[in-house]
Amino acid sequence: MRKDVRILLVGEPKVGKTSLIMSLVSEEFPNVVPYRAEEITIPADVTPERVPTHIVDYSEAEQTDEQLYQEISKASVICIVYSVNDKKSTEKVTSHWIPLINERIDKDSRVPLILVGNKSDLVEHSSMETVLPIMNKYTEIETCVECSAKNLKNISELFYYAQKAVLHPTGPLYCPEQKEMRSACVQALTRIFKVSDLDNDGILNDYELTLFQRTCFNTPLAPQALEDVKNVVRKNLTDGVRDNGLTLKGFLFLHSLFIQRGRHETTWAVLRRFGYDDDLELHQDLLFSQLKIPPDCTTELNHNAYLFLQSVFDKHDKDRDCALSPEELMDLFDVFPYIPWGLDVNNTVCTNDQGWITYQGYLSQWTLTTYLDVQRCLEYLGYLGYSIIAEQESETSAITLTRDKKIDLQKKQTQRNVFRCNVFGGMGSGKSGFLQAFLGRNLMRQRTIREEHKSYYAISTAHVYGQEKYLLLHEVFADFDFLSETDLACDIVCLIYDVSNPCSFESCARIFKQYFLDSKTPCMLISAKSDLPETKQQYCMTPLEFCRKHKMPPPQSFTCNTAAAPSKDIFIKLTTMAMYPHARLRCMCTCNRCTFCLCQNFLNSELVQTVRTKIYTVIFSRHITHADLKSSTFWLRASIGATVCAVLGFAMYRALLRSR
Repeated sequence: MRKDVRILLVGEPKVGKTSLIMSLVSEEFPNVVPYRAEEITIPADVTPERVPTHIVDYSEAEQTDEQLYQEISKASVICIVYSVNDKKSTEKVTSHWIPLINERIDKDSRVPLILVGNKSDLVEHSSMETVLPIMNKYTEIETCVECSAKNLKNISELFYYAQKAVLHPTGPLYCPEQKEMRSACVQALTRIFKVSDLDNDGILNDYELTLFQRTCFNTPLAPQALEDVKNVVRKNLTDGVRDNGLTLKGFLFLHSLFIQRGRHETTWAVLRRFGYDDDLELHQDLLFSQLKIPPDCTTELNHNAYLFLQSVFDKHDKDRDCALSPEELMDLFDVFPYIPWGLDVNNTVCTNDQGWITYQGYLSQWTLTTYLDVQRCLEYLGYLGYSIIAEQESETSAITLTRDKKIDLQKKQTQRNVFRCNVFGGMGSGKSGFLQAFLGRNLMRQRTIREEHKSYYAISTAHVYGQEKYLLLHEVFADFDFLSETDLACDIVCLIYDVSNPCSFESCARIFKQYFLDSKTPCMLISAKSDLPETKQQYCMTPLEFCRKHKMPPPQSFTCNTAAAPSKDIFIKLTTMAMYPHARLRCMCTCNRCTFCLCQNFLNSELVQTVRTKIYTVIFSRHITHADLKSSTFWLRASIGATVCAVLGFAMYRALLRSR
């Protein structure tokens, strides 16, 4: 909504412009009329639309042409006043005033015009027959009002219509020549219908209509009123109501009826509630909400956002196969002005055997967009109507800003759910295969991917100690001699080399020494293509010796040349290291999920080591005498301590089994 309305009255001398303004203010016809009335401001609390209104008079006797041009450029709406008993003043509307106004108004801005026939008390007939052809010729004319400043006839209505022409203009909604709604209005209302159709069955049932009414007008719709609305549609459209619900055609017909009957403020209330501006474009504040992200913080979707996205998925998954077919995906994106996801998305997230994005892949792609480009994510949520359907203040309420990574390292715990792993390696080392293997695709399936559809990202979930986390893999293709901060910013580094290529490991060692030798970011070395014969690497030390020297985990063997989907154990380990970079966890096997590995990691964790050190300090700081060993109190304390340790150990064992 506009912050204020500026009404300018123009016309030939002595048509009653000043009298109209003074009659409105004093509620009586003035005995003495000056050449020009001073600018009047009507406060917001006394206007029907609750918007401050400025009324400006024009006098040819007191103002220059330049002053007139300035007032025209500042006006929100212009009232062209003519005298109904003066034919010459009526002719001047088309011969002088409308051309003059159109010349002085910017072509990109639309200023509505209102024709005002004053002095209706002096004639017995109406001038509407004369004015109607003018209204049909000039689409910028909103309406025509006949009034009388002397009898106070339609004075308040005149300025109400002027205000309404600014706040609820008819022009963008309706074409009077064709007597139908404009295409932009139909398109906007169609999107609103689809967003409001929560079950995507093509009709608005009673629940959806009541919710729509409450959303737009902050008041529920009575059952009888609901039936009356549907009965009106039934009488005029055969397919306007189906299964006792309002169809899209019926929804559009209702708004066309509102506009034709002069109730276009109802349609504008709906449009503005769903984020449309006066040009029927989605408002920039809705699509491009400003969100400041502090350094070393990341962006994630919160629980409410995931619930909303889940409802959107369920709404369009018509066959209930937990995947979106191309047709279902296009239906989902029908509320967007463009298709936001390209074909590379199918190779970024998990898909089913038919190549359709699964439910998990769908949420993963939203998680990826939020992490990499949160402004784009907010724009997408705006198109889907998140703030309206989820009843949130804005789209930014869907975003969680994570804590500074430095604080996570200090506290040795993290609240993040998305962890980024940058994948480095020489050409042909198997980076792309590694990313696709994370999505469950073996080598045979990877060969079917077209070059132009390849993706440098892969994201999916990994379960670490019973918690579901997102691991984002990014294949870095930049020149390794000039890596940017983006290439280096991650939670864990993955260095991949080809075991069958004797020159492959050297690039991994060079990258590590140049960029990550003194970094706190954990690194892991992957021996890719382990199904091929291993050759000796042409480097001063073996990969295993290199890892031992730099206190890295031993090289992890990996291959995607498998009959079934490749194992995800290595990805779970990467996620674990990203979650606990301070702990330097060591698995006794590669799964990092079995009870033995969990216990071993727990025993080797820093927490247990600290507790053990404190216990040793307490025990050995005392000088235990021979008398203490014979004391019953000493052995009682020892027995109680052993019992407590046993109970805690058994409880921990049961908890680990339950998580499995």
